[in-house]
Amino acid sequence: MRLLSLSDLRARGITFSRQWLHKLVRENKFPKPVKVGNRTLAWVESEVDAWMAARVDQRDSCAA
Repeated sequence: MRLLSLSDLRARGITFSRQWLHKLVRENKFPKPVKVGNRTLAWVESEVDAWMAARVDQRDSCAA
């Protein structure tokens, strides 16, 4: 299992602000982060990959 930092998310093209990410998490629209330190959060890579795939699937189903 690999954990992704905020900068890792940005490298994958997820350029939301920290505040927007937390809003999406509260609304169950983005995977919940894991607390890895006092002030450090990270996201499970497989959950982020699944979220990204779902976004692409949603796009493709709307085009059909």
